[in-house]
Amino acid sequence: MGIYHLQGLKEKLKIGKFVTTVELEPPKGANPKPVIEKARALKGYIDGVNIADSPMAKLRMSPIALAHVIQQDLGVEAIFHLTCRDRNVLGLQSELLGAAALGVKNILTLTGDDPKKGDHPNASGIFEVDSTGLANIAKQLNLGYDLAGNELNSPTQFFIGAAANPGAGDLDIERAKLIKKLDAGVEFVQTQPVFEASQVERYLEKMHDLPLHTIFGILPLKSLKMATYLKNNVPGIEISDEIMKKIEHGGREAGIEGAQKLIEEIRHFVQGIHLYPIGNLQVVYDVLEIPQQVNQRVI
Repeated sequence: MGIYHLQGLKEKLKIGKFVTTVELEPPKGANPKPVIEKARALKGYIDGVNIADSPMAKLRMSPIALAHVIQQDLGVEAIFHLTCRDRNVLGLQSELLGAAALGVKNILTLTGDDPKKGDHPNASGIFEVDSTGLANIAKQLNLGYDLAGNELNSPTQFFIGAAANPGAGDLDIERAKLIKKLDAGVEFVQTQPVFEASQVERYLEKMHDLPLHTIFGILPLKSLKMATYLKNNVPGIEISDEIMKKIEHGGREAGIEGAQKLIEEIRHFVQGIHLYPIGNLQVVYDVLEIPQQVNQRVI
């Protein structure tokens, strides 16, 4: 098959189509088939899959390579994550030019996790730039120049994304960060998980004038233990006592219902949602109501 040319994420967002994306974790090994089959089950229900870049600093397959294979084999658009953890500015530019050559155009720019927290704790973190600096590199390549000002033989066409946090303690500080990312070339953001429409409304009220496409994170809660951990240990995660009580009494089913209800409440005034499976795609299949016969072979 040739390089993927169907209407992409950027075009869909520009015309106001409500989009759905799902995060996938690359395999720890050289066989991409298990992840490809998971993406295949999502085809027709989503507008794109995010491919993480060795999340939590644990070794995984290259997100660029996997994103390319998914687009080539399935015709499902991919958003590849790229972190500043493992490469200096020369390496980052090389990776981006390779991604462009493979037709992988959607990038989520991230700073990345400290290697000391992962499965190679003795590895050196580079962090020569942060996520905003990485976005600026992609912007320069789009303009046809490398970071040193040298002209490329052909410019890239990246749709540059970044992370955002609606649950930030100070949304004024979050707004200032987003303005810097905008200046660096960011055009869309995918957010940390939200659990209530009021969180979405509060965030949009603060950011409504920023020319950014915003895709809100949805994380279906699977248990009270999970909800408690997220609430107490993950910065920017806000889960109300009411939701905690529902999860305590209803467990996984209440989490699925809560995610579906939230999506219905916000879909008329947001541009899209991004689903976090957190190690179990079945919750995504359930939220999206994908028939069992489609997904039963790939869980």
